Amino acid sequence: MADKEKLHRTTIGGQALIEGIMMKGPEKTAMAVRTKEGTITVEEKVNKQRKWYNKAPFIRGSINFVSQLIDGYYYLSRSAELSGMTDDDGEEEMSKFEKWLDEKFGDKLMSAIMTIAMVLGIALAIVLFVFVPTWLYMLLELAVGEGNKEALAPFQSLFEGILKIIIFITYMWIVSKTQTMRRTYEYHGAEHKTIFCYEKGLPLTVDNVRPQTRFHPRCGTSFIFLVLLISILVTSVVPITNQTFIDWLGVSNILAMILRVSSKILLLPFIVGISYEVIRLAGRYDNVVTKIISAPGLALQRLTTREPDDKEIEAAIEAMEAVIPEDKESDKW
Repeated sequence: MADKEKLHRTTIGGQALIEGIMMKGPEKTAMAVRTKEGTITVEEKVNKQRKWYNKAPFIRGSINFVSQLIDGYYYLSRSAELSGMTDDDGEEEMSKFEKWLDEKFGDKLMSAIMTIAMVLGIALAIVLFVFVPTWLYMLLELAVGEGNKEALAPFQSLFEGILKIIIFITYMWIVSKTQTMRRTYEYHGAEHKTIFCYEKGLPLTVDNVRPQTRFHPRCGTSFIFLVLLISILVTSVVPITNQTFIDWLGVSNILAMILRVSSKILLLPFIVGISYEVIRLAGRYDNVVTKIISAPGLALQRLTTREPDDKEIEAAIEAMEAVIPEDKESDKW
């Protein structure tokens, strides 16, 4: 096992797709997808030049997160096409509505569908992680009565934060039970194992990748969990998110809900920015503090990653090899 201090911690990161892997390096992004015929198709593209805001601390977190979200939806859509998941094998004749859509949008139809899906996904996330915890806390206040509201107030952020974490873990557990997501989680494990193999300086072969751990501290799952934890700290010190402050304003319950939900949405870029810097530090150093920071996310990866088979590892290797830069210093974490 390689010495941790000698690891080449890389900025190369990836995403599990439908029957494939996307890897993003400092210069290129590549996607390797296994088709229905059993072959691996690799597509590459040169990354756009990074602007100053992609490098500025605390600003870059939100910018890069949104960019990765958009790219992720694109590659997920493209992998579904390449893997044959969207094929109907010509068994069913298109309905009039489907023909109309095909005539109006043509090749842009899938992009339009994925854009709508992304917007709906973001809206669902806001409902689940912002509106629902706020609404449940207000219901709890009504249940305990006016006389006990002040005693409950110090625990507001903690109560809502724990609810967010429970919702997140429950959601990840439910989707892990579907066959498609189980396969995707296996590719997620293959992605982590391949990155670890590269960081240890070992040749990228199936035999070398297979024994690596599937739990990586710089995983997107760890990042999202960190966002949930930091949101507890931030909302506990920002008055407008606090129900006691809202009560002091003397507004109606509906307006109070709007103010609290709106303020939390406006705080999201700030929370994401802090979380991004924290996970960068956790990925760069190996000490007691960073281990504590990384521990919850690593534990959660037991849900979001699974042990891959050799064919899934082969796809991850193909994607990884396509984005490794000639200058090793250019992808240093």
